[in-house]
Amino acid sequence: MADIQSKSLLYFKGFLFLMLGAAAAGLLLAERPSFKVAGLLALSIWAFARTYYFAFYVIEHYIDSEFKFSGLGSLVSYLLRRGRRVSREPSADQSITKKSAAMPHPPAAEPSADRPAHAFQKKEFQGGQPGPNLLIVGGVHGDEFEAIAAMHRLIRRFQPLQQQRELKGSLTLVPVVNESAYWRGDRTGEDQLDLARTCPGREEGVETERVAFALSELIRSADFFIDLHSGGTTMAVVPMTGYVLHANADVREQQRRMASAFNLPIVWGASANLEGRSLSVARDANTPAIYAEFMGSGLCDSAGVAAYEEGCLNVMAMLGMLERELPVSRVQHVVEDPRPGAGHMQVCNPSPVSGFFTPNVNLGDEIQAGDLLGVVADLLGEQQTPALADQSGLVLVLRTFSRVLQGDCLGVILES
Repeated sequence: MADIQSKSLLYFKGFLFLMLGAAAAGLLLAERPSFKVAGLLALSIWAFARTYYFAFYVIEHYIDSEFKFSGLGSLVSYLLRRGRRVSREPSADQSITKKSAAMPHPPAAEPSADRPAHAFQKKEFQGGQPGPNLLIVGGVHGDEFEAIAAMHRLIRRFQPLQQQRELKGSLTLVPVVNESAYWRGDRTGEDQLDLARTCPGREEGVETERVAFALSELIRSADFFIDLHSGGTTMAVVPMTGYVLHANADVREQQRRMASAFNLPIVWGASANLEGRSLSVARDANTPAIYAEFMGSGLCDSAGVAAYEEGCLNVMAMLGMLERELPVSRVQHVVEDPRPGAGHMQVCNPSPVSGFFTPNVNLGDEIQAGDLLGVVADLLGEQQTPALADQSGLVLVLRTFSRVLQGDCLGVILES
């Protein structure tokens, strides 16, 4: 059955479920009318409702951000897979302990009781003339480094008072939003929550929720927003900028102009229905926002650092914040895909089994649906399981970390 898109039909469906439950409860009470039966019935309804809430929300947001609920069958399948995985692998606590023990003691800037991890460090530059407030952040994931280095360059660029006087408006830079994840050298912090799936967060929640809350407050205070990423330690991404296909035509057009001005080869406008992201907070605040991706694989690509610095300056010039001539456009592909779920990279082309992944394509290749994306071998290399591409188009993202678990994303195909 196709997803229902009409809000009226969704409300009607919810109303039907309510009426069905009320009718069933009424018939049961008619059979055995007593306060005891009514109380037990109310308790059972409450308990089952909380169980269902746990299945479709709590697991994804508090336990495992890669789990996507699509029915009770998906929950049973997930629990069976998780049970087999836990029996084979060390616990998360053991992994964290081993990783922490191997790391040198971080410098004094590490989060402390005086400055908790969710109180991220930022630099603010107030220009000498009126103009917009631009927010740029990096380090939403702790294993993505180009953005951090690029913002270090921007901080040095705008430190001199003369540069600040020439700035129109204000610039806020947060090189590392997710400091807990950064010090672990991992995508997530100690609580294992993905910050890019946790926004707008909670002020009194666990650490990542508090980071998400603080980040969301900052986004709402901005006039424009840029979120810089890369492929982290496991993936590589063709240099690209992206935005959500905002319902407000003015916001949507400003985002298009920002993404084009950033001047990376790929521009991707995707579904506006994805939640939990920094861009979903900006969407709800009607704040024009873009994100960028540049390679990854755990490196700090010098070309990516330079491209990010230039891209941010280009956007500032487009917004009238700087006197700067815009360069010749390097944009090669512009794709807008409004389909629900478009832009959710982590669910694309999942690995059919756990094992050792060897790609059969290169980043940027044009391939067809059904082409061999790569093979996943067992640890002896004897059993080779093919992984076939789900779509036709350009290989936008490719896994570079060979160890894979069943369901891990092997790549993303940009359909044109």
